[in-house]
Amino acid sequence: MVKVVAKPIEVVSWTDSLGNIHPIRFRYIEKDESYRIIKIDRVAHKELEKLCGNHMLVYRCYSTINGQQKTFEIKYELGSCKWILFKI
Repeated sequence: MVKVVAKPIEVVSWTDSLGNIHPIRFRYIEKDESYRIIKIDRVAHKELEKLCGNHMLVYRCYSTINGQQKTFEIKYELGSCKWILFKI
């Protein structure tokens, strides 16, 4: 089951010579205020989303979390340069 969380995240990524962003891992703050780090195993899909005038890059990714393969979505807002964990 995938649920919408819309949490701000910190992302480690690299950019190729064409300007394409490739996320590697991210972290977010848990309810107990500790950091949780997730390594991105594979980016399955990347698309540009235009929502209410905001342009966002949407990445559908796979990772192994607690021994289970999980699908999640992270978004990069082009206007503010901020990352969001949208669905997990």
